[in-house]
Amino acid sequence: MALKPFKAPGARLALRSKPANSYLTGDRGGAEVILDISRLLSRAFHPTPTGIDRVEYVYARELLERMPDRLAFAAVHPAGGYYGRLNISAVRQFLAFTAAKWRNVDSPDERKERAAVIRHMFATRPRPVPRAKGPRIYLQASPHHLDDAAQVGAILRAEGAKFVTLVHDVIPLSHPEFARPQGADEHRRRLRSIDLYATGIIGNSQATLDALEPHLSNGLTDRQTCVAHFGADPPDVFGGSGTTLPDRPYFVYLSTIEPRKNHLLLLNIWRRMVDELGDAAPMLVLIGRRGWENENVIDMLERGEALRGHVIEAGELPDNQMQDLVAGARAMLMPSFAEGFGMPVVEALCAGVPVICSDISAHREVGGDAPDYIDPLDGMGWMRMIHAYAAADSPQRAAQLARIGGWHAPTWRDYFDIVAELLEDVTTSVP
Repeated sequence: MALKPFKAPGARLALRSKPANSYLTGDRGGAEVILDISRLLSRAFHPTPTGIDRVEYVYARELLERMPDRLAFAAVHPAGGYYGRLNISAVRQFLAFTAAKWRNVDSPDERKERAAVIRHMFATRPRPVPRAKGPRIYLQASPHHLDDAAQVGAILRAEGAKFVTLVHDVIPLSHPEFARPQGADEHRRRLRSIDLYATGIIGNSQATLDALEPHLSNGLTDRQTCVAHFGADPPDVFGGSGTTLPDRPYFVYLSTIEPRKNHLLLLNIWRRMVDELGDAAPMLVLIGRRGWENENVIDMLERGEALRGHVIEAGELPDNQMQDLVAGARAMLMPSFAEGFGMPVVEALCAGVPVICSDISAHREVGGDAPDYIDPLDGMGWMRMIHAYAAADSPQRAAQLARIGGWHAPTWRDYFDIVAELLEDVTTSVP
């Protein structure tokens, strides 16, 4: 259970603080970077992460390594909704706890884990914002509380900071039919905050920046921007889990079950393959939680007797089990209609696992020539490719494995080299 952020008019500061003095432009050894980890704290009671959770965690981990002397942490705290600075030692302990929980290392029982989360919530309680002694950048890697422009503005005034944000996608506006009922309005409010306050914008892909630009009053003009592709941690970083793998060829799909992810296509394909091949059909393993507006998919999973034993809904898994399943798959499937980036594509390719994905711009941008691309509406094309990859001596799969050898894997080091350069450009830019 996640504690809900308190929605206050403007930011509720930990203690009353005078607005920080305006800082001088210019690089005095680099600006203080204030990383907002509101998302991680708000998701502390969840056992497994979303893609955005992972990215915010990596920001904290990598920036602690790169700039420990000028990094600070802050959050709109889920317990009460107050904004404030966080004790850095408490944050380090919270990050270690979070990583262990995701990896399923020494996982306690539910009651003990909940008690541990509460202790971390208390240790990371918000503290007053100190006066600025030089340039500051407020850095946000998630959309948490961006839908409240007054709150964002109050935070920036209290910090005396320029604002840099990571934009993951614009899908609720470009494809509102795939969003929650209020998703488009909520995302429109987030983009208003970005439009009003952002000096720097990080796009996870060029496709995301291209989709974002029409929604900003002056486009990307007069802002510092960059495109930085997410990296992936080494597949063996979490170690083996002893996961029992399917006893025949199988494919994996790693995603929340929601309309834009196109699970229904795969389930209909598997129904056809089971009708034709029976027990010789490959298996499909779905990794990820159930999302929203997916009644048809859930009906097939719960009532589709023909799919039993052929389609496994694994649900949310700790990282070690997830990585074992991906490593043994014939391919990662990604038939989604729209993506801002497509993290599972990168993670699978980095692990040397072939990818069959929808032919959309974000996938092309990050996958390059390695994956096999198919239109997300081409059901027969998907079925033929899955049949081909299921064969023990599949020439199509062998060809992709050869292409993966020439694929340039993005790294977190490269990613944060780009981000660090943007932060310096923002520091020296005219207010």
